[in-house]
Amino acid sequence: MKIRSRILTRVVAWAFVTSFKLLFSTLRKEFVVLNNDWDLDAYDVNVKGRYLYCTWHDTIAMPLFLGQSEHMAAIVSQHQDGTYLAEAMRYLRIMPVRGSSRRGAVKALREALTAAETHHITVTPDGPRGPRRKMKDGIIYIASKSGRPIVPMTADCERCWKIKGDWTDLVIPKPFSRVKLILHPPIHVPDNLDRHQIEAYTQQIQDAMDQAYDVAEHRRAA
Repeated sequence: MKIRSRILTRVVAWAFVTSFKLLFSTLRKEFVVLNNDWDLDAYDVNVKGRYLYCTWHDTIAMPLFLGQSEHMAAIVSQHQDGTYLAEAMRYLRIMPVRGSSRRGAVKALREALTAAETHHITVTPDGPRGPRRKMKDGIIYIASKSGRPIVPMTADCERCWKIKGDWTDLVIPKPFSRVKLILHPPIHVPDNLDRHQIEAYTQQIQDAMDQAYDVAEHRRAA
């Protein structure tokens, strides 16, 4: 039964990745780096730095499929939905790190710190159960211990479907629409933070994420 279930999971993940690649091949794509530092481009195989990319749960499909991420890992929940996503990431050459703030947190943080030595890491800090677009402090801990800067990132599209979930939607661009990926300048987090400093950096990242989303909305309206 486990073998059949695993095969089914892989088939579903393959079908998901194939259909999304086809959809995203029709999109008009715009990449915006707010400080014009293109060394932040995770799709560039020659990029020098390694970063922690922070993006909201509802827009995760866009950075996953807008390009071929190089040297990328991502934290994925241990729920069944996360299992499908983890298999999909493997087809995209993204290393899944399984765990969340609710399940497997210690193991996930340990694996993330190891992955950060050679890979970028994408984190959805409002997952796995919300609140929607509200920061949790896990990425602050990873940044503090790994020395990797955080790049707040958001995505926006002019026309989309929204698949309803328990606590947030999943945004899927409609064919031939315009999609924007907005990257905020990196934020460096020092080591050995106390609780008040962790809260301050969490709020700083929240503000940067809000700013990036405001830029995306402004460009959509322009």
